[in-house]
Amino acid sequence: MLKTYLPSYLRSLIALFLIGLLASCASTKKVSYFQDIPLTGGSQIKTMATFTEPVIQADDILSINILSIDPQSTMVVNQGTSLQSLGGTTNSATATAAQQASAFLVDKNGEVELVGIGKLKLAGLTTFEAKNLIRTKVAALYNKPSVEVRFANFKITVLGEVNRPAVYTMPNEKVTFLDALGLAGDMTIFGRRENVMLIRDNAGKKEFIRFDLNSTEFINSPYFYLKQNDVIYVEPNKGKAASLNAARTQTYAIIGSALSVLVILFSRL
Repeated sequence: MLKTYLPSYLRSLIALFLIGLLASCASTKKVSYFQDIPLTGGSQIKTMATFTEPVIQADDILSINILSIDPQSTMVVNQGTSLQSLGGTTNSATATAAQQASAFLVDKNGEVELVGIGKLKLAGLTTFEAKNLIRTKVAALYNKPSVEVRFANFKITVLGEVNRPAVYTMPNEKVTFLDALGLAGDMTIFGRRENVMLIRDNAGKKEFIRFDLNSTEFINSPYFYLKQNDVIYVEPNKGKAASLNAARTQTYAIIGSALSVLVILFSRL
């Protein structure tokens, strides 16, 4: 038996090595969202954050379309620049019409220049307010105009431990934190759900906000609804570091096993 041939200190070393190896492989992590919701007991009602419409900022790209009874009369004013030439990005969810739409860049002064109308100050306005302002200006030129204003580059960046990290152009303005994670293919098993970071531009400064997705409380946060150019970063957990060292751990295990066999063989000699 092993007890007969091995000194007690060697048996202790081998036992400690095996225990450490098993412990490193046996760690478990909770990876589900909203862990504070009971598994039973019917539906749960939680208060959501109030949605605030995003406002137009300098360097935004807007899709502006002016229609009237006579389409030919508004053709000139609708001749903006293509989204691609302005550096706009798209993803599979929004790629088709957005790439072909005419777009207008909001300059550093927060203004957009429309042919035949001139420069309009749109920074600080919502798209609804911008639409009403443009309609007022063009009413004197066109018969019963209809105006559409949308963000053409409502971009959200998702980085870190997600399945598809990328810059995503959103199809609408009402985008939640969960929407962005869904577009990115959800977090990987190595993502820290209790410590997800949101980075937001705010008046020339960067805001850093952390969320705990294990709790439903985060849906009531004023940051639950995203704004253009927000960045979501999912930090890796300790399991990620362990997985990166898997090859090294495996090598150590093989070396340890080999040494154990050698010790046993030499002890029998």
